[in-house]
Order: sequence, then structure tokens, then C-alpha cells
Amino acid sequence: MNKATIGVIGGSGLYDMEDLEQVERIRVETPFGEPSDEYVTGILNGVKMVFLPRHGRGHRLLPSEVNYRANIYGMKTLGVEQIISVSAVGSLKDAIAPGHIVIPDQFYDRTKGVRKDTFFGDGIVAHAGFADPVCPCLSDTLYSAAQKAGATTHKGGTYICMEGPAFSTRAESFSYLALGASVIGMTNLTEAKLAREAEICYGIIALSTDYDCWHDSHDDVTVEAIIQIIHQNVAMAKNIIRHAVAEIGSERSCSCTHSMQFAVITDRSVISEEVKQRLAPIIGKYL
Repeated sequence: MNKATIGVIGGSGLYDMEDLEQVERIRVETPFGEPSDEYVTGILNGVKMVFLPRHGRGHRLLPSEVNYRANIYGMKTLGVEQIISVSAVGSLKDAIAPGHIVIPDQFYDRTKGVRKDTFFGDGIVAHAGFADPVCPCLSDTLYSAAQKAGATTHKGGTYICMEGPAFSTRAESFSYLALGASVIGMTNLTEAKLAREAEICYGIIALSTDYDCWHDSHDDVTVEAIIQIIHQNVAMAKNIIRHAVAEIGSERSCSCTHSMQFAVITDRSVISEEVKQRLAPIIGKYL
């Protein structure tokens, strides 16, 4: 069995992985509150996997209500080293049609500061490098897996992360086009920041469901239209995950493994035992 443990965070429409064997449901307590739901652990094609529905089963949580810190903290305590994040997005390019897959490699932040997107503060200061916000090795694997699964796939591109829950205004949508962005969504940036702080590799399978509201020849985005595409995309996403799991090795050679080595700026002598205990699963080896 591959010794690596792979995490999967499921977005809109992806609430389970029915191919898992030896399934267990685990509720994890964290210093940052409750995760979105129970974690589902199991074996997929000989690989240990931990699955979590981002919005909870039944889709109960708004993007701004998701406890991202608890979700990533729980993944870390369960031994996850690489996270495959699946989410629905709107397309900001003609070439990215509904039903296509995108593996983004950059972000533009349009959230409003209401989300907790760092494990630090409250007695400890750290600054994570984030110039390249997703793991290039895992992203390469996801792109290869998507091609093997037969998906029309776009490698790279900027993901606009907006607050939501309302979709973009038309003026906003055109401004994102001017930035040259590829897709727009409401969740992945926050996860990527926390995964970097937890030294977990993070890659995205972005499922294009619509053209936002900028495209003259397509209707404006609606939940009804999104759901129709999601049902198609989720089946493809699961197939991509199966291929990716087979390719992911047990050893990581990327910089994600030591991304926080020099990030803590606070003098160790003034970091309290409570802080050290709280962050032990995240960066305990540096404290």
C-alpha cells in the first residue's frame, strides 16, 4: 500500500467517494472549532484517503461560513500530506466552456477579510511564502490524470476568489476579464493559504459550470444551470481522482514539505506553551 495519505475536499455536488473501502467516519475536534462535517477515511485503489465535504453533507454552509482552519487542521492531524480540492467555478475565458476542467496555478483575492485564513496570531507571527500558491507537482499530476480520464483540461490560469454568496455583477465580471483571469469561485484561495501553512501539498480540480455573466451568447449564471453541469462534472472529477491517486507517490520532492521552515518571526522564548500546543500538528517541529 502507498504510505501517503491523500485528502480530498469536495465542493458543490461532490459529497462522497463511493469507491472507498474500509470506510470509517471520524469526527475531529480542533482548537479552531468544528470542521464542516465528519471526515470519511478509507482506501481507494490501495491508497489511504481522507474525504471531507467542504460545505457539509446536504450543502449547509455558505463559502464564508466554512471553517477552513478546522478543515485543514483536521486533515493535518489525520496524516494528510496532499490535498486534492474539487470546486465548481465560473469561466472567464471563451476557451473554457462549461464542462471543462481547469487546474489553476494562481489566485486573485476578492474576499472581504471576514474569513479566518491563517493559523497564526494570538501570540505568534509567521509569514508564509505564497508567490506560487499551489503545489506544482500535485498540479502536474492532476493535469495528467484529467487527460487520462478524457476530460477537456486547461493547465494553469488565475482563479478569482470572491466572497459571495451572490454571483458577480456584470461590471465585476468584465473587470475580471480585463485582469486576464481564467475562472472565478468562492473557496479555494482560503484553503490554499492554510494548506501552505500546514505544509500540505494543495492542488485544484476546478469544474467549469458557466460563463459567469460576461458572455453575450450565454445566459447569465443561475443555480439551476450550474446543477445540471455539476452532475456531469462530478462524475468526471471522481474519475480524475482515481487516476491521480494511482500516480501520486509516497515521497514528496516539492518545497511544500518545508514551506514554514523560516516563516515564524516571533522570538521562540516569548511563544507560550498554549500556542505551542495549539500549533503542534501544524509547525511543532519548528517551535
